[in-house]
This record gives sequence, C-alpha cells and structure tokens, in this order.
Amino acid sequence: MKKPEDIIKRPIVTERSSQSISEGKYTFEVDMKATKVDVKYAVEKLFNVKVTDVRTMKVLGKQKRVGVHLGKTSDWKKAIVTIDTNPTEKTYLAKGGKTVKVDKKYETSIEVFGSTANN
Repeated sequence: MKKPEDIIKRPIVTERSSQSISEGKYTFEVDMKATKVDVKYAVEKLFNVKVTDVRTMKVLGKQKRVGVHLGKTSDWKKAIVTIDTNPTEKTYLAKGGKTVKVDKKYETSIEVFGSTANN
C-alpha cells in the first residue's frame, strides 16, 4: 500500500466543492491507481477524520491546441469524500456480557480547505 501523501495529491477548491463542504463532502485529486479503500485510509490518516463514503471518478483530458500543434491534457482521478461531521461514541458487548464504550477523537472538518479558500 502506498503512503497517504502519495495517494492524495491536492484538494480541489471550486465553487461547487465549496458549497458541499457544509454537508461534510470534500473533493481531492488522487492517484490514478488508488482504490476507494486507499483513499479512505489516506484521508483518515492525514486529517484524523472518520470517512463514511468515498466516490471516485476518472476525469478524461481535453484536446488543446497551441498554434498548429494539437495536444491533450492529462487524465486524472477525482475523489469526493464524505466525513462523519457528528462522531459519537460506540458501545458493544464484550466477553462476559460487559458493555464497552469506544470514544475515538475525530475531527469534524478538514482545515486544509478553510486555509486554501482564503488565499
């Protein structure tokens, strides 16, 4: 498995992606070979959040012209990650019928987007 820094290339900050931040959805450019499981692992490790859903799509490059020369921009992969904005503690029954509570401290937002949008 790759390092989380290699899987997540950069955040995508557009008007549409900025509007979906209030719903807990963040958009990233990711490695073309990364799977949904890889993206979930990388976002959880890098930003200390709980990921609930990952949607990925390949964005095909466009044809561009520079003078008489035709070329094509690179293909890339986009991931829309939904995080848990209200993490609660989980309870389950352990051996012997004892109730065990698990309360992991997760962040409720990703701060990279807030600092990038202001620049």
